[in-house]
Amino acid sequence: MNTKLLIDGKLVETKEKKPMINPSNLELITEVCVASASELDTAIAVARKAFDFGPWPKLSLAERKKYILKIAQGILDKAGELAELETLNTGKPIKESTFMDIPSAARSFEYLANVFENYLVEDSVALEAQAEARLLREPIGVVAAIVPWNYPLLIASWKLASALAAGNTVILKPSSLTPLTVLELGQIIIDAGLPAGVVNIINGSGESIGKSLCQDNRIDMLSFTGSNEVGAQILEYSAKHVKKLTMELGGKSAAIVLEDCDIDVAVNSCLSAIFLNQGQMCTAMSRILVDDKIYDKFVNEFVQKASQIKLGPGFDHETQMGPLISISQRNRVIYYVEEAIKEGAKLVCGGKIPVSPELKNGFFFEPTVFVDVTAKMRIFKEEVFGPVVTISKFSSQEEAVLLANDSKYGLAASIWSKDISSAKLLAKEINAGTIWINTYGMFYNELPYGGFKQSGFGKELGREGFLEYTRLKNILIDQTQDGKPLVNYWYGF
Repeated sequence: MNTKLLIDGKLVETKEKKPMINPSNLELITEVCVASASELDTAIAVARKAFDFGPWPKLSLAERKKYILKIAQGILDKAGELAELETLNTGKPIKESTFMDIPSAARSFEYLANVFENYLVEDSVALEAQAEARLLREPIGVVAAIVPWNYPLLIASWKLASALAAGNTVILKPSSLTPLTVLELGQIIIDAGLPAGVVNIINGSGESIGKSLCQDNRIDMLSFTGSNEVGAQILEYSAKHVKKLTMELGGKSAAIVLEDCDIDVAVNSCLSAIFLNQGQMCTAMSRILVDDKIYDKFVNEFVQKASQIKLGPGFDHETQMGPLISISQRNRVIYYVEEAIKEGAKLVCGGKIPVSPELKNGFFFEPTVFVDVTAKMRIFKEEVFGPVVTISKFSSQEEAVLLANDSKYGLAASIWSKDISSAKLLAKEINAGTIWINTYGMFYNELPYGGFKQSGFGKELGREGFLEYTRLKNILIDQTQDGKPLVNYWYGF
């Protein structure tokens, strides 16, 4: 595996190294390079030079497309290896890495390569008889893309594909917890033949290099996915020099289960919506709101099935839920479970570290279900980012809307009902950026993704997500007769 940084088209060995630990068993995977302040400065400098003086922004769209397709193919060529690295580094089950994360990363590049020319079409606007405007989409410049640890390669691909297709140069910073697949992407980029400096991959902690990355005036845009706490720091740091920002932050998403739903489908789907990726998803449906007429039946079936979810190491093909990413993340989950019990929530499933000998060395935590939860409890309001769900009841759709919207977040929601017309109307009342009806977690490259309120601003994916990585220029052309506009006569000289 590649453990080096990518700077100026070359893999760079650094003095500082960081051990990578398998969260399933705490065994050492490898040591990876960590960027110093000097190496970060070099990466920013070459990215700036590559944008200001290099060929990448000036390439024809057809040439840019060829490079992006090569990256997509490079990911597919190494799909098995990348899936193993993702599971090794994150602990997630191998079937998730193999069938979801890695293919979706390749499709992000492939999709944009085939459509981005349509998004960059120059618009012409006629303004009465006196003028015409030409509206151009241009690359922003140097983009710093900061990627979280829960979907390392996939979210890196979302950002990188859009930034490159738009003509930007990029500094990509993976999470220092899970850099392995992103570092391997560096070799794929070299093999694809991109000009030196167009993509630079810098590994390091937010504490060591994040502040410098955000404050540097040579960077034109920051694209961040991660926690609200880090997002607030980035806002503060970036204020020193005005930058374009997109931020995809936390969530406390709600699933609304209506009386007329297919209850078996709703139960099974809500299990996936909270326990997939060990609940470490910003779109996790961590609040399930159920019509009181079917509440008891739903809870009984949900708890029965949740208790049967098989925990295990990621490489075991029978594993349905792997470990949490770190000891600190597990401690966070334990803290919220203890607080929920103190506040009166009823624990009906899980809530503890498993005692199985084969799991004792990993960061495992049981699927956890609380009922009798009120909207005032912290477990209802705050993001846990782990395999913990609350189930609450409602007696009317109006109450369901109030409960769903009773959150500082507004990332996603899901509605379960056989009455699609009613569900569509209900979706309009939910204050969230993505609403799934009778499904969960369907992300399409054609459609934008992003939230409201404290879940951040800006979009990923779709036309809107791509255009976040561009700037809009207005070229105004005077067309008055004889070439003498009104401004020519203003002072009358």
